[in-house]
Amino acid sequence: MAVSFVRTVILYILVIIAIRMMGKRQVGELEPTELVVTIMISELASIPMQETGVPLISGIIPILTILVLEVGFSFIELKNKKLRRILKGKPSVLIYEGKIVIDEMKKIRFNRDDLMEELRQAGYANIGDVRYGILETNGRLSVIPQKNKEPLVQKDIPGIVQAQQQMIQNQQKQEKKELQNQKKKKNRLIKKQAQNKAKK
Repeated sequence: MAVSFVRTVILYILVIIAIRMMGKRQVGELEPTELVVTIMISELASIPMQETGVPLISGIIPILTILVLEVGFSFIELKNKKLRRILKGKPSVLIYEGKIVIDEMKKIRFNRDDLMEELRQAGYANIGDVRYGILETNGRLSVIPQKNKEPLVQKDIPGIVQAQQQMIQNQQKQEKKELQNQKKKKNRLIKKQAQNKAKK
C-alpha cells in the first residue's frame, strides 16, 4: 500500500513537471501534437501507478523521453516553418468578407452548426457581421468583425462623447433659431393686424 502511494506521488510530480516544461499553452490550448503527448504521458504514468510489479523506471524513462522530444521539436519548429506546418497544420479561413467558404468547410469537415456556435460564443449572431472567421490550429475560431461592427475600446469613448455633445449643441441652436423665427413671425403678424386696424 505504501509502495503504491509513493510511486503515485513520484509519477504525479513528474507529470506536473513535464506538463509545465512543455509550456503554458499546453494547459489551455492543445495543438494536435500536444494532445497526443498529454494522452501518452497520462497512459505511461497510469501503468506503474496501478501495477506495483512493473518497475517505476519503466514509467519514468518513457515520460522523460517524450518530454525531451516535445521540447526538442518545439525548438526546431521555431526555426523551421515547413516542420511547423506538418506538425501543427495551418489555420483555415471559414468566413471571408461575411460569407462562408464552403470548400474550406468541406475540406476540414466543419459543419455550419459548429461554426454558428463558435460565432455566438464570440458574441456574433450574424455571419454578415464577420469580416473573417479563421479556425486556428488549436481548434478555436478567431473572429475579425466588419469595420462597422467592431467593439468599442476606451480610446473611442472621448470621440463618441464629443460627437454627442456636438449633436446636442446643434440641436439646441436649431431649436433657438426656430423659436426666434416663430417670434419674428408673431411680431410681423401683430404689426400687420395693427396696421389693418389703423387703416379701418
